Amino acid sequence: MEGIFKLGDFKLHSEQVLANAQLAYETHGSLNSEKSNVILYPTWYSGRHDDNRGAIGSGKAMDPDKYFIIVPDMFCNGLSSSPSNTLEPQDGPRFPRINVYDNVIAQHKLLTNEFGIEKIKLVAGFSMSAQQAFHWGALYPHMVEAIAPICGSAKTSRHNWLFLEGLKCALKADAAFLGGDYKIPPELGLKAFSTIYAGWFASQTYYRESLDLTFGGQELQNMEEFLNTAHQVFAKNDANDLLGMLDTWQSADLSNHTGFNGDLKKALSSINCKAIVMPSKTDLYFPPEDNRIEVDLMPNAELKVIPSIYGHLAGGPGFSNDADDEFIDNVLKQLLL
Repeated sequence: MEGIFKLGDFKLHSEQVLANAQLAYETHGSLNSEKSNVILYPTWYSGRHDDNRGAIGSGKAMDPDKYFIIVPDMFCNGLSSSPSNTLEPQDGPRFPRINVYDNVIAQHKLLTNEFGIEKIKLVAGFSMSAQQAFHWGALYPHMVEAIAPICGSAKTSRHNWLFLEGLKCALKADAAFLGGDYKIPPELGLKAFSTIYAGWFASQTYYRESLDLTFGGQELQNMEEFLNTAHQVFAKNDANDLLGMLDTWQSADLSNHTGFNGDLKKALSSINCKAIVMPSKTDLYFPPEDNRIEVDLMPNAELKVIPSIYGHLAGGPGFSNDADDEFIDNVLKQLLL
């Protein structure tokens, strides 16, 4: 079931107020009478709730026959409040900056106010959704029983930040961008953006073995067709929306909260719930080495590396492969025992 949760005037981490804020979401399954069967599975960069459906189904860890699965859309994804759907004076490039905590606090309001939920069995997430899982564990430790961050980190690394800055520069360099007040989509900037992104979202071995020609389950003939297909992944998004989500990704920092005052060790050690962190062995955005440092600071966490050559794509339904999907699903089932 799809829905829209009205947040009203929503105060952000930046102290700005997002007027008439809303959170789009989708649910799968039924909430039991004890409200004890909840799984939260937020969206990732450029994704919308329908993109998450591939990981949900009968017999899978996220089984709607057993669990009530809530998929909230991130701010700036075009469905929840975003630069593209917000009225003046917060429209387009004037949309307020959003950080991960803003998304998590809005999601908390959805769960508690709309559904009366007080406990979550599992917060699972891929990429930016993994960042949200870490933040849920730190901000609501008495509510969350387990987290499963997949191909994501508690804090965006300096190297990851630099990659994202390159994407931002490529998109903004299009003369049609006009500082975000474009009259037509900045197509050249969007194509440059998606081309750079494609060079990073999978491993060198993935390309060496020509797996790009099967991207998205398709049968492609050459690199040009692959790049056109990759471009379509992002073409559904408004350029300002992409930049808004990108800014949230760049600024992701678990310790950027009054409760932690910039102390990442303190923030990570506050995640007391069960946690299994799953990086992809070949992820160029979120390498296992970064997660290993984080897991060592978490009191009840373990690291399980996805043995994949798909790079970052290993964690994304619709972009991964059967072996990676099975690995992740088995780990999620372990957490739900």
